[in-house]
Amino acid sequence: MGADAAARTVTLSRQALRGLALPSKPPVPADDPMTPAKIALGKELYFDPRLSSTGTISCDSCHNVMGTGTDNRKFPQGVDGRLDTSRSAPTVFNAAFLPVQFWDGRAPSLEAQAKGPLLNHKEMGMPNGRAVAARVQAIPGYRRQFHRVFPGPHPVTFDNITKAIATYERTLITPDSPFDRYARGDRNAISPEARKGFMVVQELGCTSCHSGPMFNGAGKTPMGQGVFMKFPIYTHNKYVAKYHLMAHLGRYKVTHKPADKHMWVVSSWRDVALEAPYFNNGSVDTLSQAVRVMAGVELDKTLTVAQVREIVAFLDTLTGRLPRQMMPRLPNTVNAALAMSGE
Repeated sequence: MGADAAARTVTLSRQALRGLALPSKPPVPADDPMTPAKIALGKELYFDPRLSSTGTISCDSCHNVMGTGTDNRKFPQGVDGRLDTSRSAPTVFNAAFLPVQFWDGRAPSLEAQAKGPLLNHKEMGMPNGRAVAARVQAIPGYRRQFHRVFPGPHPVTFDNITKAIATYERTLITPDSPFDRYARGDRNAISPEARKGFMVVQELGCTSCHSGPMFNGAGKTPMGQGVFMKFPIYTHNKYVAKYHLMAHLGRYKVTHKPADKHMWVVSSWRDVALEAPYFNNGSVDTLSQAVRVMAGVELDKTLTVAQVREIVAFLDTLTGRLPRQMMPRLPNTVNAALAMSGE
C-alpha cells in the first residue's frame, strides 16, 4: 500500500470513529415539537404517581432519572406491589435515539411507548386512555398547563399526555462519555485496556449487531423500524438453561410470525455498565458475566479472562454524563376523591 492509500485508510478510519460519537440532540417527530413548556409539563407527568390506578406508581418508579434511568431490579414493581415477571425495565436514558421501544420493539415511538405502562394492569393499572385523561383533567394546575401547551378546546387528551411525557424523555440523553471524547479525537480519553477491548469486540464480531452511535445496530434506521436479532442463537450453550434465555418468545408475541420466535431488539451498549441486571429477563447480575453469556450464546465462543476484562473496560467508557434531575413540584389535587376515581 502506498503512502497516499495508507493516508486515505487512516482518514476513513477516523471518519468512521467520529461517526460513533453520540449526537448532541435526538430526532424529534414533526407532530410533537419540543418546547420548554411541554418539557416542563412532561416532566411533571413523568413523576406523578396519580397517573396510576392506586396513585402510587409513576413512570419514574421503574425508570429512575435521578439514578441510572432504570430501577436496577430483575423485574419492575407495579401497582399493589405486583411484579411484572416477564421483562426487566430498560433504561429511559437515550431512549430517544432508539427507532423502536420495548424489548420486543412493539412501540414505534416514545409517544406510543408511554401509553403501554399506563394501561398495563401490572404496571400503572389504568383501565383506558380516557381514564388517564380524566385523572389529569381533574387537577386544575394541569388543565392550565395543557391549555398553554396544546391550544384547542379540549387539550387534555391521552395522546397529548403521552406527547408531553415523550418530549421530556427526549431531554434524557447522556452525552460526552469517555468514548465520545475518544471518537472525536482525544486519544487519551480511554485507557489502553479499553482501546484493546474496542478492538476485541470488533474482532469477535460483536459489532456486526452492536454498531452505530448507540451500538445497537440501528445506525440510520428510520424511526419506527427496529433492528432485531435472534437470542439465543446457540441454544445448546450451558448458559441458555442456566439463565432461562428461551423462556419468552420475544417479537413473536407481537407479530405471531414463526420466524420471529426469540427475536429481540438489539440492545444499546450506551450506559450499559449502569444497567444491571442484564437481558430481557434480568437474569444476569454482572456485566462481566453478561459479556461471557453473549459470547457463548450468540457467537459460540468462550472468552479468556483478559478478553472479558478488556471488553468490560471498553463498555465502561460508554457511560456518558447523566442528566441532572430534580423532582418537580407537582400541581395540587383539589378534590382527591374525584382525581383518584378518574371520573
